[in-house]
Amino acid sequence: MKIEISSFTDSRGSGDYNLELSQKRAQSVVSYLINRGMDRGRMIAKGYGESKPVVDCVECTEAQHQQNRRTEFKLISQ
Repeated sequence: MKIEISSFTDSRGSGDYNLELSQKRAQSVVSYLINRGMDRGRMIAKGYGESKPVVDCVECTEAQHQQNRRTEFKLISQ
C-alpha cells in the first residue's frame, strides 16, 4: 500500500510561502510516521499550498481558515 500525505494551507501569506509551508508540513508528517516504524517507501509527501481550499472564501473567518489548514491521507496504490 502506498499513501500520499497531502498538506494544505489557508490563503494568508504569499503563494510561494504557502506552497513551501505545506510541503514542510507534509514532510513532517512523513518523518513522524517513519519514526514510528512506517516504511518511507510507502509514503509520498505533497504540499498543495492554498490551491485546494475546503472553504472557498474571500473574507474568511478564523474558523474557515482553520478548515483550510489540513493534512489528508490518500491511498494511491495497493
